[in-house]
Amino acid sequence: MPAEPIRFFDRYKKTVETEQVYGGDWLRWTYETSLGRLSLAVAVKRAIVSRYYGWKMSLRSSANRVLPFIVNYDMDVDEFAKKPLTFKSFNDFFYRALKPAARPIAPGERVAVLPADGRHLAFQNVDAAAGFYAKGQRFSLGSFLDDKSLAREFDGGALVISRLCPVDYHRFHFPVSGLPAVPRLINGWLYSVSPIALRRNLAYLWENKRMITVVESPEFGRVAVCEIGATMVGSIFQTFSPSRAAIKGEEKGLFKFGGSCVITIFQEGRSKLDDDLVSHGAEGMEVYARMGDRLGEAT
Repeated sequence: MPAEPIRFFDRYKKTVETEQVYGGDWLRWTYETSLGRLSLAVAVKRAIVSRYYGWKMSLRSSANRVLPFIVNYDMDVDEFAKKPLTFKSFNDFFYRALKPAARPIAPGERVAVLPADGRHLAFQNVDAAAGFYAKGQRFSLGSFLDDKSLAREFDGGALVISRLCPVDYHRFHFPVSGLPAVPRLINGWLYSVSPIALRRNLAYLWENKRMITVVESPEFGRVAVCEIGATMVGSIFQTFSPSRAAIKGEEKGLFKFGGSCVITIFQEGRSKLDDDLVSHGAEGMEVYARMGDRLGEAT
């Protein structure tokens, strides 16, 4: 039986596209075969594997991978803040900065923006969303936030899962302006967050290592901005200063090598997500869009 492809809606082209999955054969073997799932339980989900691969991607010799990767994925080098030949390692390329003009920030004090480049799955009411990666699976807010009191604050709120692939820009940004608290680290495993894995077990999202930052926003109330580590992405670096007001679109941090995701959660009644995100989310389809593009508006 052929593997089910990963499809998403491209917000700019207005077309449904099929994802070119980096390491797709390895992912399918790991999550869709008995031997692969055994290797997952024994080794792949553990931090030591990702640390080793991250170390390899930080060696100077790994810079030889940069140009073939750029060509293979037809990347726009004009966006890069540095020239392709100046990257000192693959990781240096992977968490590259972009020119400021490459990601314009949607204007308006009451407009929220997407926190990262990627494929975004959005729900106006997370409690009403079910089966968005696999039938019968629901997102557990309490398990994800690992704080029952905080989870109650976000009951019935809007949720956006922003999934980054290795080809994507891997810095993440604030979706709203406000005062961010100190990030809270929740240690966990490092499963893949590709739909190939999440179709089997949505709980990987709250079993993985993650960092949660609550932002106090004048327009949106309390907003939880959460980064998730994944296989080959053990490192989540925060580059912002807690307790200093952040501006919408300002850099918050970066991921090192691999795929990963950012989850943004709003309190009930404080936001209205954009219609295209919600309509495709209701069908279980992600929407490709870039950081700084519209996410929704305050209500």
